[in-house]
Amino acid sequence: MDISVVIPLFNEEESLPELEAWIRRVMDEHGYSYEILFIDDGSKDDSWKIVQKLSGQNPNVKGIKFRRNYGKSAGLSVGFDAARGDVVITMDADLQDSPDEIPGLFSMIKDDGYDLVSGWKKKRYDPLTKTIPTKFYNGMTRLISGIKLNDFNCGLKAYKRVVVKSIEVYGDMHRYIPVIAKWAGFPKIGEKVVQHQSRKYGVTKFGMSRFINGPLDLLSITFVGKFGKKPMHFLGTLGLLSFFIGFSILFYLTIAKFMYGGYGMTERPLFYFGLLALILGTQLFVTGFVAELVSRNSPDRNLYLIDQEIGQTRKRNQSSIKREF
Repeated sequence: MDISVVIPLFNEEESLPELEAWIRRVMDEHGYSYEILFIDDGSKDDSWKIVQKLSGQNPNVKGIKFRRNYGKSAGLSVGFDAARGDVVITMDADLQDSPDEIPGLFSMIKDDGYDLVSGWKKKRYDPLTKTIPTKFYNGMTRLISGIKLNDFNCGLKAYKRVVVKSIEVYGDMHRYIPVIAKWAGFPKIGEKVVQHQSRKYGVTKFGMSRFINGPLDLLSITFVGKFGKKPMHFLGTLGLLSFFIGFSILFYLTIAKFMYGGYGMTERPLFYFGLLALILGTQLFVTGFVAELVSRNSPDRNLYLIDQEIGQTRKRNQSSIKREF
């Protein structure tokens, strides 16, 4: 199969028939073999009934429905697990992503060899309350991750199949899938300017919680990507530094006490700063040891993605992990 189109949705009953017809037209014009995976994230309207109707009309349409609303990341994760296409394309269900971009995205994956291609909505039709935070987070993500993308949060993306089968998306991490892919070992990430449609039906799902969750998710991805399998390298370094600062301060105060006399060193504010640094350094060390113990008992501790092998060097053992969202 050439393409799997994964579409998470929540209360988008009006847009679904038009979106399915648009995708079907593009696929038929280019002769792609495809599937459309609608992931209903606990919609309260008739979205699921529409998906069932579309599936009856088009055998390439498939659907998965959650019992309740879990969020976009859960929808993408389940969609990625179910996808069978060589190229997996994600888009939003609100008609703001154009299916006419699919051939260009497909070509960049298949012909140009990109692992992931992210859409860039260079000209947007969103209100300022959405565009300003988007620009802020995009700039911050570029700075921290080193990935030169203009629009990390664009729902229109294309992936090699191996990428979506190798990464885990949870919480609100869908905003930073390119960062997750990079840390997983897929560095060839491209960008394509795509057309942005103004919302035709329904209301935006953009919430104010993104102002808080966005930076926290980015810091979490960055830490786990760099130190997930070696937490002591991070916490231990900070602990050593803090302990050294505290020890140096107390050593200086002790020498000063015996050489120059004066009032007791416990009366100096610097003494309490040194003591605090010692305690903090010790706590960081202990935290690092605990994190190492947790990491060593994690089933993913020695899970590494193998790109190529020569010969059958080991017996493969792929376990099935059930996740409830």
